[in-house]
Formats: sequence, C-alpha cells, structure tokens
Amino acid sequence: MIELKLGDAHLGLLPALGGSVAFWRAKGRDLLVPVADPNLAAQRNTPVAGYPLVPYSNRIGDGRFTFEGVDYALTPNFGGENHAVHGNAWEREWTVAQSAEERAIIFLDHDPQKGDDPAQWPFAYRAVMSFVLHPDGLTVEMLIANRDSRSQPVGMGFHPFFARSDDMTLAFATRAMWESGPDNLPSVERPCDGALNFASPRAVQETRLDNCFAGWTGEARLDYPSAGYAVEIEADPVFQHLVVFTSPEKPFVALEPVTNMNNAVNHPDLPENGLHILNPGASVSGRIRYRLVESRG
Repeated sequence: MIELKLGDAHLGLLPALGGSVAFWRAKGRDLLVPVADPNLAAQRNTPVAGYPLVPYSNRIGDGRFTFEGVDYALTPNFGGENHAVHGNAWEREWTVAQSAEERAIIFLDHDPQKGDDPAQWPFAYRAVMSFVLHPDGLTVEMLIANRDSRSQPVGMGFHPFFARSDDMTLAFATRAMWESGPDNLPSVERPCDGALNFASPRAVQETRLDNCFAGWTGEARLDYPSAGYAVEIEADPVFQHLVVFTSPEKPFVALEPVTNMNNAVNHPDLPENGLHILNPGASVSGRIRYRLVESRG
C-alpha cells in the first residue's frame, strides 16, 4: 500500500489491486468507505474505497461491439452478467511512477501484442492516474493514451464509495437519465424532472438509483447535516456523465464521474454518447476534484 499524508488527511492506494483507493480520511472522518464486491472477482473480495474505470465505464452489452468494421468479443468479468463491465484496469496491477508525501502517480500498460489478454481489451493503451492530497480535499487526474497502431474507442471514469448517513442529501444537475432495461443496459432516456431532479439538495433516504445521467454540469454535492460536513465534487468537462448508485441496504453512495454513457461503444448513433475515438498516439485526460467543506463553519 502507498500512503499519502498531509496533516490529518490520509489516503491509501493499492496499485497492485487495480489501482484502487484503500481509504480516504480527513479531519477524523472516513470520507470514502471500503467495500468488497464479490462480483468483481479480480479484486479478490478485498474491500476498496474506489477504483478506475478504464478504458470504458460501466457495461459493454454481452461483451461485444463493432468498431471500424471489425467485430470484437470481450470476456464477461462481472458475476451474474454476460456483459464486460468497467474495463480491465481494475483487474490489473499498476506500476508506481512516483510517490511522495502528498502525491502519487501510477500507470498501467495494456498491450495484446506483448501478451496481454485481447479478450480484456483488443487495443494497446497506457493509463495514468495521479492523486494529490490536500488538507481539505483530493484531486484525481486520469489519462488514457492510444499506444496501438489503430484508432480505438475509449472512455474513463472513477468509482468512489462515499460514506452513507441516514440524513445525507445529494445534489447534482443533469439533462437526462438513462433508464436501464432488464439487461442492465440503457433503454430509454428520461428528462430530469420530478423524482429525477436533483438540481436542489434531496434526501437520499429510501432513494434507489443505479443509472447513468447525461449532460452533467460537472458539479455535485453530498451533505451530512448531523455530522456537520459536506463533500463537493467538481470534474472537468470531459466527464459528461455521472453514474449514481444508492440503495438503502448499502453503507455507501457511489457518484462516478465518467466520460461515456453505459454501452456507449454500441451506440455510435448517439452524438453525445461520450465515447472518444483516439488516433494512434492521441490521448484524453481530465481531473476530478473532491473538497471537504465544514458546514458548521
């Protein structure tokens, strides 16, 4: 484990376990909570507090897609589903490029021509993540570079598990939400009005969501009134979508800034699917900033 410390702020990283975050604590609070998901077999049932979504976010339906006239098949990697889920970076060991008291940089090279499994992803890429710890926050920067001789479709995102409380509220503004069908793939785009409108803070309580929101403004806020603090999220415009998961039975709320909609590679007909087509040598990057706010002054 790599540990970053700055005053009473403390971040743990697990590069060997898919570039995951082990914990994030500040001012005596566990801001991110470790969660073990048995469906993510490569995490070996180890609790993690966050992990990268590279080289795409969420699902590719049945692990199949066509790109530039070529059909590709990926190995399903999520328990109980036939889909390929969250890319393959969370399944791989990352390399530490730099580690200092307040900052760490890790990277992953995937190259089928050098023995990496093409059924995880058929194109060569390099992913880089940097973590910068602040007294009142955390900055995560992500980059994907195409190291293949062909163009490739990519997306990225970050999947944190925020601590849940009985009185917490959630606020974010988006244009629409993708309703999922029985296969957990997007089926219908709904406008964000009524029960789907989170532009003003709303109590989480019994809310159940496991959806991708489109047209995200890049800002979100989680308030913990009884604990006297809030977490503000600000992401670069490349993160056009926000995946939100909340369930009363779970001890966490997941707010995932992501570039692409779920199953984006199979929706080339949608101009705002968030997929990036990288030519050889090209890259895409973006930053996500998390800030702890003391609501009691």
